[in-house]
Amino acid sequence: MTAKHRTAKRAVDLAGGLLLLLVLAPLIAGTALSIALGGTGAVLRRREVAGLEGRPFTMLTFRTRGPLAALPLLLHVVGGRMSLVGPCPLAPTHRECAGEGRRRLSVRPGLTGPWQISGRSDLPWEERELLDLHYVDHHWLGMDLTILARTLPAVRRRRAARFA
Repeated sequence: MTAKHRTAKRAVDLAGGLLLLLVLAPLIAGTALSIALGGTGAVLRRREVAGLEGRPFTMLTFRTRGPLAALPLLLHVVGGRMSLVGPCPLAPTHRECAGEGRRRLSVRPGLTGPWQISGRSDLPWEERELLDLHYVDHHWLGMDLTILARTLPAVRRRRAARFA
């Protein structure tokens, strides 16, 4: 990826992440309040994942199922630990963070990606891995914008990704 592409991708991540945080702030606050009032336990779940170049960070998601769980990930996008579009976030000890799968660590993990619009958690792991590696090897800004445009319809089809 060229420096120009990295700069453009980061600009889209920052602008898109900030815009989504602003627009979705009432939904984020309402979801957090609903979780807090609805039971015991933390509002946020924490999971260690491998970021850019394999640097680990603690990924935060809401303690709920479905697409609302991912809303706190926008904070990671704005903070530069994640991208709006990229490979599926994996634990640093996951087998796919080694060998050929290590290539996925050359870009930031994404809030969405080709795996999200191509079947989500219904895809076999091997197919998700191939989609991620193809993205790493061939991504460009136009591909990112296409994936972003196709994400909402994929989420609406209710084929929910699982944030284990």
